[in-house]
Amino acid sequence: MSGINVLERYLPKNKRVRMLVLMAIDAGMICFASFLGLLVRFDLSIDKIPGAYIVAAGVYLPFYIVFTLVIFFLFRMYSTMWSVAGIREVVHIAEACGLASLMQVSGMTLLGCSVPRSYYLISFATLYCGEVLIRLSYRIFVTMYPDGMGGSGKRILVAGAGSSGAVILKEITTSRLAQGNIVCFVDDDPNKKGKYLNGVPIAGNRSAIPALVKKYRIDEIYIAMPAASAKQRKEIIEICRETGCGIKILPGIYQLLNGEVSIAKLREVEIEDLLGRDPIRVNLDEIMDYVGGKVILVTGGGGSIGSELCRQIAGHDPKQLIIFDVYENNAYDIQLELREKYPKLDLVVLIGSVRNTHRIESVFEKYRPDIVYHAAAHKHVPLMEDSPCEAIKNNVFGTYKTAKAADKYGTKRFVLISTDKAVNPTNIMGASKRMCEMIIQMMDAKSKTDFVAVRFGNVLGSNGSVIPLFRRQIEQGGPVTVTHPDIIRYFMTIPEAVSLVLQAGAYAKGGEIFILDMGEPVKILDLAKNLIRLSGYTPNEEIKIEFTGLRPGEKLYEELLMGEEGMQDTPNKLIHIGKPIEFDVETYKKQLEYLYEVANQDPENIRDLVHQIVPTYHQLEKS
Repeated sequence: MSGINVLERYLPKNKRVRMLVLMAIDAGMICFASFLGLLVRFDLSIDKIPGAYIVAAGVYLPFYIVFTLVIFFLFRMYSTMWSVAGIREVVHIAEACGLASLMQVSGMTLLGCSVPRSYYLISFATLYCGEVLIRLSYRIFVTMYPDGMGGSGKRILVAGAGSSGAVILKEITTSRLAQGNIVCFVDDDPNKKGKYLNGVPIAGNRSAIPALVKKYRIDEIYIAMPAASAKQRKEIIEICRETGCGIKILPGIYQLLNGEVSIAKLREVEIEDLLGRDPIRVNLDEIMDYVGGKVILVTGGGGSIGSELCRQIAGHDPKQLIIFDVYENNAYDIQLELREKYPKLDLVVLIGSVRNTHRIESVFEKYRPDIVYHAAAHKHVPLMEDSPCEAIKNNVFGTYKTAKAADKYGTKRFVLISTDKAVNPTNIMGASKRMCEMIIQMMDAKSKTDFVAVRFGNVLGSNGSVIPLFRRQIEQGGPVTVTHPDIIRYFMTIPEAVSLVLQAGAYAKGGEIFILDMGEPVKILDLAKNLIRLSGYTPNEEIKIEFTGLRPGEKLYEELLMGEEGMQDTPNKLIHIGKPIEFDVETYKKQLEYLYEVANQDPENIRDLVHQIVPTYHQLEKS
């Protein structure tokens, strides 16, 4: 229990009663200041004070009390929250006491009450010091005795002794709701080591955290470093996780700039904090002008990426938003969400498959979408290895049919959602997505529609990603299964992925493959260990990690660009354009026609045919 909670027990509950009590204390302090002014002037000897001076001070005293209390009231000294008082409030007290002393000089002069001139100065100094002591005693108590009288609470270490750390300390010290005690800070600024922040020691830098946790018996660590880079935050989180303490983090610099630093803004450390890079930030208001007043179609609109696309688009005043998905449950969920959040949105939700030529053409003919985001696809690598023809029929020909409908009915922009697995693919899903990119290039060469593709890596939290799988395995007590100790992947969050897709739609001129600079790749083994620790367990002790071997078609690492593609920058330095690889369009069109016939027969040698069309596709030997 914090000191403030203990102190509250002994204070009156009614605000008016509190004010009257404080006014009575102030009146006593005014009397004391008036008397001390004479006593100090005459060498602290009552016998030396002339009787005329005592009478003069006594005559004016009632006026002094009334005028001073009125001034204090007008200066809001009875409505200020003194538990969080600072320099500004101390100056405010000086102003009020100064005005009261001026009134005292004027009043005693008008009444003819003669006293030594030093009397006024001594009375002012006494009154000011006394009022500061009275007003700040509340804060002094809770600062010096944060645990109260024998109370208890979580012992907290704060990483970051800057402005944010100071705000967190102030709030947790004075809040009635906060349960805890900040016992030390750490900061990487060597000039701060050994100093104190509001009475709390700055005991070292980040490397000292493990030792300080033991020394001060720390229960929780708050990371209050909103201006730190993502890489720096990741390094500090790694150190903190090893201590076994609970960890909370202040999200970012934006909270500091907006004055939103508070205990309420502290959150649990998420797996996204461990990516080691800053999040991609896109000014959607600038790039979404082209969406306003347009008819937008999102295929696969109920999926992880598709539904987030719909959320972002819905907030930017499209003329009409059409969600097209084969899975009615997913479509129903996003329909309910958008209708509740955007009741005025012209929302159309349609069930159907992009593999159905008549269905997709009827949608384009009726609604004439201006922009299409094509997110419909089979994406699960191991499942597609077992059903390769389904990957071809859905991904390749679903894209081809949708693209042809877009061209036929005058769509202005068509944005394909692609994947890093399309680069030098080792699985049929990746090969199918490479063929989709080739379709985009082929269609763009002959169409007035701007066709582009957006290529990115794994999406945290999406359907089928490793994070939900790891969470389920941890909830069940383990083991957590990792295919290979050295496997690495590029990761991004769903909002980042969607921001890239929307940015691509704004930059599109036709034929581009947009690629996100996703920073350093992440080892899946490290991801598993981090998630186990964040869940409060010790890897390979409380939760085991098992290696199951690479799955069919799975690479140790993914690539974002093929060697022939090169790189070109965009206005967003984190988004690049890969130069399309040239291929014979007429030959490819004939290959597609033949592949369509063959895929519908479900042959065993479909992979060989795909390799002829996508020479960069190579099957991995089964491990």
